[in-house]
Amino acid sequence: MDHTAHTGHEQHEQAHGQHQGHGPAATWSTAVQATLHCLTGCAVGEVLGMVLGTAFGWGNLPTTLLAVVLAFFFGYSFTLRGVLRAGVDFRTAFRVALAADTLSIAVMELIDNGVILVWPSAMDATLAEPLFWISLAASLVLAFVVTTPVNKWTIGRGKGHAVVHRYHA
Repeated sequence: MDHTAHTGHEQHEQAHGQHQGHGPAATWSTAVQATLHCLTGCAVGEVLGMVLGTAFGWGNLPTTLLAVVLAFFFGYSFTLRGVLRAGVDFRTAFRVALAADTLSIAVMELIDNGVILVWPSAMDATLAEPLFWISLAASLVLAFVVTTPVNKWTIGRGKGHAVVHRYHA
């Protein structure tokens, strides 16, 4: 392949958001979109877990564990729904969701729950107290900021949310 043909091929890949067939380009915009997707699932799971744990009168540990499990559940479910809509069988869609979201959700949950754990009195705040909602919102924002570069890195290697983009063509 001569230099002109190779340059034309590179321009074609860049115009279609791909690099050497690895999937979408690892732009900050793509990383932000992927992280917002994970943040949505995590936030739904976190809030639902905290509300349920509080309603059941559970302590901090079981409530936090429920919130983490639900964050993963909703994060995976949102991805699974989109991939299934693309006509993929359930087993493949489930594997895609695991590949796309596991690292992102894990980092987000580690940061989110770590912030709540070290924030004075946040673990003891009730749903009716502003501290509960302020600390939760701040922890999710910080988790978003930390997770976005992680998603950019994985997308750039054809992993993480890059796996999902193959099914959104």
